[in-house]
Amino acid sequence: MSVVVVGAGIVGASVAYHLARRGAPVTLIDRAPAPATGATGGSFAWIGGRGGHWPGGAEDLRGSVLADHRRLEAELPDVAVRWSGSLRWDGAPVGAEPGEGRFRVGADGIRALEPGLREPPEWAVHTPSDGGLDAVAVTGALVRAARGLGARMVLGAAGVALKTVDGRVLGVTSSAGFHPASTVVLAAGTGVRGLLTPLGLELPIEASPARLVRLTAPSGLVRAIVAGPEFEVREVREGRLLMTVPPTSSADRALRRLQASFHGADGCRVLDTRVSARPMPADGPLVGHLVPDGSVYLAVLHSAVTLAPTVGRLVAQELVTGESAEELRRCRPEGRILRGGG
Repeated sequence: MSVVVVGAGIVGASVAYHLARRGAPVTLIDRAPAPATGATGGSFAWIGGRGGHWPGGAEDLRGSVLADHRRLEAELPDVAVRWSGSLRWDGAPVGAEPGEGRFRVGADGIRALEPGLREPPEWAVHTPSDGGLDAVAVTGALVRAARGLGARMVLGAAGVALKTVDGRVLGVTSSAGFHPASTVVLAAGTGVRGLLTPLGLELPIEASPARLVRLTAPSGLVRAIVAGPEFEVREVREGRLLMTVPPTSSADRALRRLQASFHGADGCRVLDTRVSARPMPADGPLVGHLVPDGSVYLAVLHSAVTLAPTVGRLVAQELVTGESAEELRRCRPEGRILRGGG
């Protein structure tokens, strides 16, 4: 078998790494000149969080998420997760049933966990097992590891498209030439919609914009992942914060909100900001063969950073062994195709 993975974000990089680790010939291709320049580069990269929001088949994957991230940390020295825990009072579903590792804490407990907050809420949900990572750095580590295991990288390739003959996909074409494959894995987020045009297929994948702001900050200003009703913020490394706000909000407004919320934030400064279109498949992740002959496989999901190590492992397992992974049963595209033909 030979596999071409389209999309060098964290999902595509994870699939390529896990395939290469199993000895499969794999090519990772992207129109961007470097990995993680799309939605991955604009991700807040919160692992495990958002309470009980695990739509569709994501619910069946949640039990493997933390173990797979810790496995990657052990396998790849350049992968490091900040296991800081989280505090959330953003109005999302709590899902804090006993035994699920989420705890309701009052104002005093919040002050102990996050002493910099100027006005702690009356209560919040504390999830000690949550973490965050540098999504760009981790994607780069996965790409380097895949290359070291023999994977081929084709970055900065223009005109990436499926090569079809009599309705069968034979591989991928680009400005770098023809890349034959027994299976093409589409992991290009919202870009998958355009790639499927030659097949006459359409899938329920919407673009959800979000603004990410990077800021300087005193070390330890924010200790956990803090998610309030107007923003989310966390320390990504010493002296650097990530903050996500609605796309209509400005970076300056985000900075003012941070300064109003935390003691010691007056000296924080905006480094950069960007708005990214996160892929949001309706009814949960879309993972599995898209056409009966198995020549096209789909891997589009949210939250991509949270689920990428688990999905990459399971996709590689399915493609190499030919055996279906039970954990992906509710992620299949069947029944979710909006239009067929071609």
